[in-house]
Amino acid sequence: MDQNQAPVIDALAEHQRLERYGFTPPAHRQGRVVDPRVLEVLGGQSFKADVVASSGLDDRKSSNGYLSKAEELLAAAVGADQAFFSTCGSSLSVKAAILAVTRGEGSS
Repeated sequence: MDQNQAPVIDALAEHQRLERYGFTPPAHRQGRVVDPRVLEVLGGQSFKADVVASSGLDDRKSSNGYLSKAEELLAAAVGADQAFFSTCGSSLSVKAAILAVTRGEGSS
């Protein structure tokens, strides 16, 4: 498997090239409505890269295959049968990690 591929980065680059405007979170609209002082300190690229998967990149319901290809690449790189990315934020990822380590045992 060609580990030089970067399907999610390729999808994000295409999304930015097309200058899409989503009607979904995040509210800063890829930096279009961010206070100029914030842009001066943080720059605009981080806001341009902050997009939800379902607004043009990929998601599990209307898949373009970017996430599944990236997950396959990760699994192959680490010798796993499968790998999954969380597209629901860090709280869900932490909970999933805790459940994986504890196997869901114990009190909830």
